[in-house]
Amino acid sequence: MSSVTPHAGSTPPRHLALFVSFSGTGGVERVTLNLLQGLSQEPDVRIDLLLVVARRGTPPVIPWPNIRVINLGVRHSQMAIPALIRYLRSEQPDVLMVAKDRAIRTAIVAHAIARVKTRLVGQLHMNMQGFLKSKSGWTRWTRLAPMRWLFPSLNKIIGVSEGVVEDTIEITGMPRQRVIAIRNPVITPELAVMAQEDPAHPWFKEAIPVVLGAGRLTPEKDFPTLIRAFARLREQRAARLMILGEGPLEASLRELTRTLGIEADVDFPGFTPNPFAYMQRAALFVMSSAWEGSGNVLVEALALGTPSVSTDCPFGPRETLADGRYGSLVPVGDDAALAMAMASTLADPLPAETLKEAVREFEMGFSARRYLDVLFEESTP
Repeated sequence: MSSVTPHAGSTPPRHLALFVSFSGTGGVERVTLNLLQGLSQEPDVRIDLLLVVARRGTPPVIPWPNIRVINLGVRHSQMAIPALIRYLRSEQPDVLMVAKDRAIRTAIVAHAIARVKTRLVGQLHMNMQGFLKSKSGWTRWTRLAPMRWLFPSLNKIIGVSEGVVEDTIEITGMPRQRVIAIRNPVITPELAVMAQEDPAHPWFKEAIPVVLGAGRLTPEKDFPTLIRAFARLREQRAARLMILGEGPLEASLRELTRTLGIEADVDFPGFTPNPFAYMQRAALFVMSSAWEGSGNVLVEALALGTPSVSTDCPFGPRETLADGRYGSLVPVGDDAALAMAMASTLADPLPAETLKEAVREFEMGFSARRYLDVLFEESTP
């Protein structure tokens, strides 16, 4: 493969368009903003952000002058086909990158109708087969069949972990050289600054170690396993558990703490825009998920030097923790094994600098440059 020669002198900069649906304040949206920030620092790239904002979503604030925001004026990515066709025909960017599977399907159709030479690259954050495992056969078919039929027409797909890459290859049958793993741009310059803020929680002023979990209170995060593991840990030593986030399972999780008799040592502070202040002060971070796409929150904890343990779920944690070198991996749903890993890590944590070094590839600038290398490398479907 040859690479597109960067434009120089009076030649116009390379033109990249990103098509993204903002449906909330989740991981994909945050990572997209981090990527845009990193790309905005590259001098020879002009960027258009093609935006769909769902009814419950909020338009992002884009402060970088070399990024033009184009709101497509629809509430769902599948309704954006006419606007995308008009954009592609009028602007003809060098590359259109599209995040999330439904938006990718929309872009493939629009691209085919527009009949332009723009290279088309999909970006996937999710373990699709894991996510769909508990869904109905019809739901699985409506999500996976279009991927199998349409995605091979893409020039490339970027997955946020090797696990997502393997999952995508299994679904689509695409060759390995056209499905590329790039680490999420999780570690931003702001992360360390925000971590210095005072979380104003009284537990951090005491000597008892705080174990931290964070994420949406939903089934895939499997916080019941973390709570049961913490109950086992409390039988051995003094500790407290804090779970950041909100979601539909909050009432049942609180009830579980009462059933186990540990409610006085477990707190649910809710959603916070700055989880890093909590991570910086926690003695231990635990990810108990049943499945993940990449596990950004685990990367953030390591970037702050916080000792961490995780379930060995698909996908991400095993890659991030280097097969257990930088933190223990335990079977999904095994609260006894998780409790043992928590106890041993609290007793003998790895040095903070070792943990920070483990996640250098997730730094914003490193990831953004890797994206540009892949996006502007010529490829044929």
